[in-house]
Amino acid sequence: MSNDVESIDDLSREDAARLVMDMFHRIMIHYALWFTEVRHQMGLDQALSVLKAASERSIEIQLNRLSKLMGFEMKDGLPQPLLKMPRESILQLLDSVAANWLANDGVWFQAVEFSSGMDDAKRCNDSCWAFFSPFEAWSIKNFLNLPPKPGLDGLKKALNFRVYARINTQQIIEESLDSIVFQMNECRVQSARKRKGLDDYPCKSGGMVEYTYFARHIDERIATECIACPPDTHPDQWYCAWRFKINKESVQ
Repeated sequence: MSNDVESIDDLSREDAARLVMDMFHRIMIHYALWFTEVRHQMGLDQALSVLKAASERSIEIQLNRLSKLMGFEMKDGLPQPLLKMPRESILQLLDSVAANWLANDGVWFQAVEFSSGMDDAKRCNDSCWAFFSPFEAWSIKNFLNLPPKPGLDGLKKALNFRVYARINTQQIIEESLDSIVFQMNECRVQSARKRKGLDDYPCKSGGMVEYTYFARHIDERIATECIACPPDTHPDQWYCAWRFKINKESVQ
């Protein structure tokens, strides 16, 4: 950008477009910081309650303003161009969004790893899951209108609506009346490492946080057990497997 630029009004078309993208990024970070601070000041449950009200209103305001400027209509809170897309195209869009989520996760991991080392990256990763898993569980419960304690049936359904469900290949096995086994048959990250001739990424510490917190926030009665997860040895059919049980002592 030219050093002669004194204000936004002086920007070229290309630099103005770049600034638009930068301001979208600022909105994202500001949004995340608001949630983080409310969680810090008031606790997770209150933060999620505030998030529901704030996000619904924020998305409505932003989309309505953009729709007027960019010439698309809104219907029931959704952009008409999105609603007019064929169902298969929307599913492909979901796949792209899910892949972008995973890429974003990897970019953050590597940014920490390359600047501070693997140990710091893994510690940050595991701590991040401690907050993202409860949020994703809460988000899915709202989307599916699940009751407060939906049991293993609710967990099975929720697992199929995680972002990972559009990226990886997974399987749920009915083990008993009060337990199920979840297997990650194909993992995009681990499969990529395998193609490169690399060892499995040792993701067990993160998985213990991820799956335990997710299941607990779908239904607080559900206990999580790791059957195996790298660096554990595992069969060729899956990379990691998890057992979920209803804690009988907590069943009313």
